Amino acid sequence: MKIALVGYGKMGKIIDEIATERGHEVVARLKSTPTLDNLNGAEVVIEFSQPEVAFDNIKFCLEQHIPVVCGTTGWLEQKPIIDQVALENNTAFLYGSNFSLGVNLFFALNEKLARLMHNFSEYNVQLEEIHHVHKKDAPSGTAISVAEGIIKNNPHFNSWKLGDTQESELGIIAIREDEVPGTHTVTYKSNVDEININHIAYSRSGFALGAVIAAEWIKGKKGVFGMNDVLGLS
Repeated sequence: MKIALVGYGKMGKIIDEIATERGHEVVARLKSTPTLDNLNGAEVVIEFSQPEVAFDNIKFCLEQHIPVVCGTTGWLEQKPIIDQVALENNTAFLYGSNFSLGVNLFFALNEKLARLMHNFSEYNVQLEEIHHVHKKDAPSGTAISVAEGIIKNNPHFNSWKLGDTQESELGIIAIREDEVPGTHTVTYKSNVDEININHIAYSRSGFALGAVIAAEWIKGKKGVFGMNDVLGLS
């Protein structure tokens, strides 16, 4: 499969290595805006760029009828437009706040725990995420996905906020330190005990492998998808 990498930072380079190891041809490694010329006949685009350019990058590729797998966070207020562009151009778009297999299992576990806990008001729930100092958005896209999973399954909450949980606003504490790839923790705490679930990434390789698997899965499909579809967790 011919893959174009739009965004060629640390993640792009690891995706490049894994895609090549899995027998794919990386035909473009772009740090600039994609064009028909520099996409070099790609069959799938994997987009890991920056929030301020992600929308335009994705929109252009979809308008060329090239399926896109996107892992850039921080632009999601525009995602409904991108979903529509994918459908109008009879191609496919797959967004993941995190492509790691472990994280997506963590998402499913988080929703299950939220359903179990929503009747126990004596427990306060709090999210915390830790990432490297180079990460520009806060909270992380993964933390937002975790928060949305809790909100969907606990009618007490109707939104999330940075900071401590307050009444109907679920709190996310965002910490930036050193070169941490990503740690996400959900804590339910009462006066007598607490329950924690967390996911700790040791490297970016798990994210990169998941992105390549998603690209393999999306080729030839039409529609809007997520990692639940790829992993059969829907």
